[in-house]
Amino acid sequence: MDVQGDEETGKGSVQSSGKLSSLRLNSPLMQVGLIGLVCFCCPGMFNALSGMGGGGQVDPTAANNANTALYTTFTVFGILGGGIYNILGPRATLVCGCSTYILYAGSFLYYNHYQHQAFAITAGAFLGIGAGLLWAAQGAIMTSYPPHDRKGTYISVFWSIFNMGGVIGGLIPFILNYHRKEATSVNDGTYFGFMAFMTVGTIISQAIMHPSRVIRDDGTRCTNIMYSSVCVEIVEVLKLFRNWKMRLLVPASLASNFFYSYQFNNVNAALFNLRTRGLNNVFYWGAQMIGSVFIGYIMDFSFKSRRMRGFVGIGVVGLLGTAIWGGGLAKQLDYSRHDELKIKLDFKDGSDFAGPFVLYFSYGLLDAMFQSMIYWVIGALADDSEILSRYNGFYKGVQSAGGAVAWQVDANGVPFLNQLIMNWVLTTISYPLLAVLVFLAVKDDNKAEEGTSKELALPSAIHASTDDANGGLGQPT
Repeated sequence: MDVQGDEETGKGSVQSSGKLSSLRLNSPLMQVGLIGLVCFCCPGMFNALSGMGGGGQVDPTAANNANTALYTTFTVFGILGGGIYNILGPRATLVCGCSTYILYAGSFLYYNHYQHQAFAITAGAFLGIGAGLLWAAQGAIMTSYPPHDRKGTYISVFWSIFNMGGVIGGLIPFILNYHRKEATSVNDGTYFGFMAFMTVGTIISQAIMHPSRVIRDDGTRCTNIMYSSVCVEIVEVLKLFRNWKMRLLVPASLASNFFYSYQFNNVNAALFNLRTRGLNNVFYWGAQMIGSVFIGYIMDFSFKSRRMRGFVGIGVVGLLGTAIWGGGLAKQLDYSRHDELKIKLDFKDGSDFAGPFVLYFSYGLLDAMFQSMIYWVIGALADDSEILSRYNGFYKGVQSAGGAVAWQVDANGVPFLNQLIMNWVLTTISYPLLAVLVFLAVKDDNKAEEGTSKELALPSAIHASTDDANGGLGQPT
């Protein structure tokens, strides 16, 4: 097997007598599957913990403040995360990121006994740093490793594995608190269960390979750049704020985590008792698996033209989103922050439970379709890991800024109805801007490499000159 570099695109290729197997450790499919398992164990369990509302506590104040700290630091390190990933490589980046999830879950175990917010808020701030690193690495792997005509499929594979974590994580509090119908906070075993999964995810992260060692089934490498430098990354990250493509992504990025505080605290926690909240999360995150597969198929297979697939996907998500938020408005008019149900709904309450349950399930469906759509658009802007790590870092940083604002909006008692309207408006504004981005920047499949090679020219030249200065010696992670 002969490895060669492609001077025009900055990518390496592998000459092989036949198509390579997808079931090798350095294949994109295996690597995307592994990062899915990492996110299953860490963010997946975090999602299950957050999805119960209030971090599993009767008073959501500590969780709201911890999440505000989390998303504030996440905003900074989400944007910086792409550059840090390019310097450290995936393994060091991921182990730093994953370990902070364990600390966060442990802080609520502590809070369960002492009701001191300081530890939870501090752990939230550290988790924001770690999550910025983890999601920058995840975004680069998920959008740059697959072949450009199957990115929607790989995104749906990742999203399904990742959200299985939320499904399993929802079962943990449901099972452990099943006989505690009147309980207001989860037991210690729930937090220990979350921490055990997060520890396993930290270990699995060390199986992720550097993009220069990942070879697609057609023999092409994801990148031939072995490392980056601090100076290069500072310059490239600063350029993102002047990049018109990233500016068009801002409303969608802000919207994509803004709705969590509303859905978790003001729908799930406001309407349902503790054990039913855990069961609801099983289906909320299960709906995400369905939604990601559905939108992934549309984005990869609905039309021959990649640009047309983008338009259709955005249109489908827009129509579905309008219908779901409309249903949410109809339900929201029945209750408010000042007259929450005194007796929370239980899953055994029949028709009273069914309507709100279907609404919450639909919110999960929409979340997956909305975020998968955004990831597909980002992945269609380039093919190289270095560029996409920065794009994804910018996306996660702006997303987290929206999340930080949203959690404080809820913590400050903004009426439920106002929060729903804010979420609906933000998502609705996103659709036409994403369509403009697809129209102006997404190339059809036969033109994709030409557009990518131009973006790669400068970073490739920088690294080539750096290698020459070092006697041609790279520094693989």
